[in-house]
Amino acid sequence: MRTTVIGSYPFPGWLEFACQHLDQFGEADRAELQEDAVLAAVHDQLAAGLDVITDGEQTRLDFNLSFYGYLEGIELESAPPRRFGPPAHDQRGRHRVVSELRAPRGLGVVEEFQRLQRVVSHLTPHASSLPSLKASVPGPYTLSGRLLPNAALGYSDRWALAEALLPVVRKELEDLVAAGCREISVDEPSMSCYAHREDPRRFVDLFNRTVATVAGKACVCTHLCFGNYKGRAVGPRRLAPMFPAFLDFRCDEMHVEMASREFAELDLIGPMAQRFDVAVGIVDVKSYYLETPADVAERVRRCLQFAPAERLAFAPDCGFSQTARWAARQKLQNLVDGVKLVRRELGLVGPAPGDGP
Repeated sequence: MRTTVIGSYPFPGWLEFACQHLDQFGEADRAELQEDAVLAAVHDQLAAGLDVITDGEQTRLDFNLSFYGYLEGIELESAPPRRFGPPAHDQRGRHRVVSELRAPRGLGVVEEFQRLQRVVSHLTPHASSLPSLKASVPGPYTLSGRLLPNAALGYSDRWALAEALLPVVRKELEDLVAAGCREISVDEPSMSCYAHREDPRRFVDLFNRTVATVAGKACVCTHLCFGNYKGRAVGPRRLAPMFPAFLDFRCDEMHVEMASREFAELDLIGPMAQRFDVAVGIVDVKSYYLETPADVAERVRRCLQFAPAERLAFAPDCGFSQTARWAARQKLQNLVDGVKLVRRELGLVGPAPGDGP
């Protein structure tokens, strides 16, 4: 019954402002901005008392858009096709593939993880116990979503692009393990968004081949949701199209979005818990209702009707990047406090043990 997060956390207001004026900052200034932003995100998570924390993805422009800056063989879209009006996914640009896809510098996640280690060590120099540190990497299918196929280069469709990106993602996972990362989330929200129209077994095969070389060397997590760009979903908000096929994912923990869906299909965590740990989203990142600790405790008890405590973790529905920081901070605190209430009821004293930085 550990408390965890998906990955992203709100940018501090000053970082948002600075990002609009980056041309006024030098290289050392930008490095300082990044370090300080991670300090802020880690501070909030430590203050909440989470068992698992991340760097808040503070050095990323977006959950996955920043990764395209590491890819060779693409021509970055200079402007999205629609810039005004209500927010939607067609306001995110797609990039042309112009040559072989490569990432000779990696995807930057190893450097993010090393920065996280450094920041946690700085903030908790005398701590007797530390939270687990998690790094998140987009899976190849999700990463392929912002690229335009190019049949002339052998990238005839999205699946071909995903296959080309698979070794890139796998290498990043291997490098993370070599750097000492013991918990990695391979995020594939596009799989859950589009399982209704694709063969879910094909998704399982792609995911399992991606993580094959790190399975058993780190806790492999994955995150299923229905989209959260500007707080909007993009796929049918149903788990049913994914299962039972997704029970064959080679992962140690699977996260599912529940709070924003009023805990529909909660019974599915039962068969899931027979295969892997289930991180249940019990805090709604799309709502500014601040769930109280009592709300959280009641939701935890509902989950315990379908899965045993030793197979459950609790988290927000998705990353917090689209939520104001004041709300994210309070939601995390109440999440931890609510889970602690139930831990005490069950006689589970203290937090779940962490692996340390």
